[in-house]
Amino acid sequence: MAGVFRYEDAFWPSFLAIAYVITTWAGGLMLMLSASWVLNIVGVLLCAHGMVIAAYLVHECAHNSLFRKNRYHRWLGEVLLWICGASYSDYDDVRHKHVRHHTDRADIVSFDYRKRITAYPALLKTIYFLEWLYIPAMEIIMHALVIILPFVKIEAKARRKRVLTVLVLRIAFFAWLASISWKILLLYPLAYMLFLTVMRFMDVHQHTYDVHETLDRPRGDEVKSYDREFEQSNTYSNLLSLKYPWLNLLVLNFPYHNAHHQQPGRPWYRLPRLHQELYGDADQQILSFKDLLKSYHRFRIQRVLNGDPANLPVKQLHDNFIGVDGVSFLTAH
Repeated sequence: MAGVFRYEDAFWPSFLAIAYVITTWAGGLMLMLSASWVLNIVGVLLCAHGMVIAAYLVHECAHNSLFRKNRYHRWLGEVLLWICGASYSDYDDVRHKHVRHHTDRADIVSFDYRKRITAYPALLKTIYFLEWLYIPAMEIIMHALVIILPFVKIEAKARRKRVLTVLVLRIAFFAWLASISWKILLLYPLAYMLFLTVMRFMDVHQHTYDVHETLDRPRGDEVKSYDREFEQSNTYSNLLSLKYPWLNLLVLNFPYHNAHHQQPGRPWYRLPRLHQELYGDADQQILSFKDLLKSYHRFRIQRVLNGDPANLPVKQLHDNFIGVDGVSFLTAH
């Protein structure tokens, strides 16, 4: 397998991660179809976590960190996007957006909802209410926009066929599952919301980047002042645990974010060692999980319209760091 994988030690970590995704996602769906509510709950948790790991493997594919040939990343990425419910976006679009995030050192989007949503006060009030209930309404809307925008924006017209094809296939797939057990119509959305909640929790505090609505055009002068020093000082490592590093595997080591931005091509299983090599015991960019949990709870409504300024003194804020919504690498707009 040496000719397939980019790194000589990649086979077992990659195999185990991919096998885990397939087992938990498919097994979770099967358990949701069970007559037992206990097994249903287990199924929801397994399916949600399988989607989390699938999403972070998409992230690995976007950085070409698994295989020697990029077409393998595309093939795997497309399968994983289906598993984590983001298959309405083309893998190449997902990758393009995330690469721009790294090269521009900013959050690059084609549609910044913050500029528009205040014109719809009833919708905004509904979002606030749902977010107060811990329903990730803003993330759901961002994913729904992947389906909607190709029929609104002329620039995205070419994506209409894919959106309609995937929509028909997914409706047929879940209609078949519902014919086995109606509970899937309740339990899968619950698993999906748990998945979105985990993904957003990991995203909202990792950067104090500016948001630029420039994804549909080439990189411009607006980001040329963002250098490597700016990138590292506005990037944060939100580790789940310093004492028990294995806990960070629950999100495929994504919290080692400064190390990832320093060397984006390093695979997920090498990031803890890289973090230690680069930073040792220095903690100026490490944010406390306890503080972030408090912040996520406290500012869940305020965060909807928040946009953190660059160079915000985050470490001094502790649990008053609000964070930014709507920057997921899975929403290719």
